[in-house]
Amino acid sequence: MQHDKVLILDFGSQYTQLIARRVRELNIYSEIHPFNKIPTNIEAYKAVILSGSPNSVRGEDVLHPDLSEIRGKKPLLAVCYGAQYLAHFSGGLVGQSSTREYGRAKLSYIKEAEEFFQGISVGSQVWMSHSDTIKELPTNGVLLASTHDVANAAYKIEGEETYAIQFHPEVYHSTDGTLLLENFLVKIAQLNQDWTPDSFIEETVTSIQEKVGNDKVVLGLSGGVDSTVAAVLLHKAIGENLYCIFVNNGLLRKNEFTAVLKQYEGMGLNVKGVDATDRFMEALAGITEPEAKRKAIGRVFIEVFDDEATQLKEVKWLAQGTIYPDVIESVSATGGPSATIKSHHNVGGLPDFMKLKIVEPLRAIFKDEVRRVGATLGIDTELLGRHPFPGPGLGIRILGDITKEKVRILQEVDAIFINGLKEWKLYDKVWQAGAMLLPVNSVGVMGDERTYEKVVALRAVESTDGMTADWVNLPYEFLQKTSNDIINKVKGVNRVVYDISSKPPATIEWE
Repeated sequence: MQHDKVLILDFGSQYTQLIARRVRELNIYSEIHPFNKIPTNIEAYKAVILSGSPNSVRGEDVLHPDLSEIRGKKPLLAVCYGAQYLAHFSGGLVGQSSTREYGRAKLSYIKEAEEFFQGISVGSQVWMSHSDTIKELPTNGVLLASTHDVANAAYKIEGEETYAIQFHPEVYHSTDGTLLLENFLVKIAQLNQDWTPDSFIEETVTSIQEKVGNDKVVLGLSGGVDSTVAAVLLHKAIGENLYCIFVNNGLLRKNEFTAVLKQYEGMGLNVKGVDATDRFMEALAGITEPEAKRKAIGRVFIEVFDDEATQLKEVKWLAQGTIYPDVIESVSATGGPSATIKSHHNVGGLPDFMKLKIVEPLRAIFKDEVRRVGATLGIDTELLGRHPFPGPGLGIRILGDITKEKVRILQEVDAIFINGLKEWKLYDKVWQAGAMLLPVNSVGVMGDERTYEKVVALRAVESTDGMTADWVNLPYEFLQKTSNDIINKVKGVNRVVYDISSKPPATIEWE
C-alpha cells in the first residue's frame, strides 16, 4: 500500500485498538505492533504512537523497547504509559500518585501558541487512567498542558518532534481527542489523509487477485455485515470462482436461515444453504463451559465447510469475514502483551486435516470501516445497519448446556425483543441487542398457579467498534411491554431482567 503509515506500539492497553481506529477515522492508515517486535522496515512509517499499559515503569516487569531508531528521527506521540516511559528513562521522575487518577478531568492550563493543542481550549475534557504520575519532566521537556490534579498532563521534548500526554485522546470521553491526534499527525507529522473506502476496495481487490489467482474460494456467509461485505469484495475480485455457503447451526435467530438465503437473492452471489442443526446439537450436548462451547461450534463449522468444500472441485481457499476486533479479543494485538478476552470461532487457523488456505479480506479493519466499505460497494443500507450477531449465535446466549427446547425459547424471546425495537424505532439507536437465557428458574404466579420457570436477560448497548460499550437507557414503557409480551407469549419464561452493565468491566455477550 502506498499510504503514509502510522506505527502504533502496543504496551498491552485495552485502548490500543481505539488509537488505531481514531487514526483510521482521520483517513490515515495505521498498524499495531507489539512494543518488543518493532518492524525492521521502520523507515516505512512516517509517525509512531506509544500506547498505554496496565504495567508500571517503576515495576520489575517494565516494558522497555529500543526506541533508538524512532526518538528524534520520526514524529513520536507517547500516550499514558508511553509518556511515563519517556519521562522515566530520559531524566524525569515518575512516582506513585497520592490518589488514583482515573476518569474525567479538564485541562486547566495549555501553553500558548502550541500547534499540538491548536483549536483546543482550557476546560476541554480529557480521560485519565493511571495510578503513577509524572513528577518531573524528562531532560529538555517543555510543559504543554495541566489539569487540576495532574501538573504534567502533556509535554514535548525540545529539539525533537516528540510529544507526550498523560491522558487518553482515543476514548470518547476526551472530547477533543480526535482533534489532538489530527494536530499531531497532519500538522506536525504532515501525513497524507488518503486511507479511504475507495482505496481499501481497490487495494484489497488487487491483493485478492494476486493471492488467489484463478483458484476457487469457499466462503461461509452468516447473513451479517462482515461476511456479506467480504463476499461482495471477493466476488468483485474473482467473480464466479467464489462459492458461498450459509450454514444453519441451529443457533440462529427465529426463521433466520430462510430469511438470509432470500436476502442474498439478486446480489449475484452463488449461495448454498446447509442445514447442519443436528450435527451442532450433537456436538454441544452436555457442554456448559463457555470456551468449550465456542470451540465446539468452531470445530463443527470447520468440519461442515470441509465436507462442502470436498464436494466442490478444486477449491483451495476458505474465506472468512474476520475483522480486527475478532483478532484482538482472541489473541493479543499482533502477538503483543494485551490480555486475551475470549476466543472467536473464525480466528486461529485451520486444523491439519483441512487442506484449504485462508483468505480474510477484512481482517485489518474495524466494524465501522466495514460498513463504510459496504456502502461504497453499494450494499443495501438495511443490511449494513444490521446489529452484530456473534458467530456462535445463541450458543453463547444460552448459559449452561444447550438443548433444542432452550434454543426455541430463546428464539421466541429474541424475536419479540428485536421486532419490538424496530417497531418502536429504537433499533437504529442501538449498536447491538439480544436476549440471554439464564441457567436459573424463578418462582412466579400465572393464572393463580405457582410457576417455576426460566429467567431471561435483555441486553442493548451503544458502541462504535465493540471494544467498549455502554448500556442503552431504553424507555420504561418499551421495557414494560416487551417484558409482558415475552412472559405472556413464550412458554417456559416467567421473569425478564434488563442488563445495565457497561464494557468494561462486563463484555457485551454473557459468554
